[in-house]
Amino acid sequence: MTRPRLSSRAAEVLRLIMDQRMPVFLIVHTNGRHRYGYWHSSGRHMALPTDECDALYAAGRIVLGDPVVDRAKTTYRVRAAARGGSRAARSVLTA
Repeated sequence: MTRPRLSSRAAEVLRLIMDQRMPVFLIVHTNGRHRYGYWHSSGRHMALPTDECDALYAAGRIVLGDPVVDRAKTTYRVRAAARGGSRAARSVLTA
């Protein structure tokens, strides 16, 4: 099955997620709000476009690691999906 081409913006987001030097995380707050982002080498938190990241997740292009849960939020490590790998869906964004 052929995957649809990514927009240039989505391709840039996926490139950042694939860069092992800057781990990307998804933070899901208890109120349901969620943000993707990473820590820049300058020490600043950089947010990624939520709509692009959600689309990459829905298309099976990115996967979420095991959750780290505290009272206010749940944090997931975001990684690029292995090519040809399983598309087992976890519905963390709609829970």
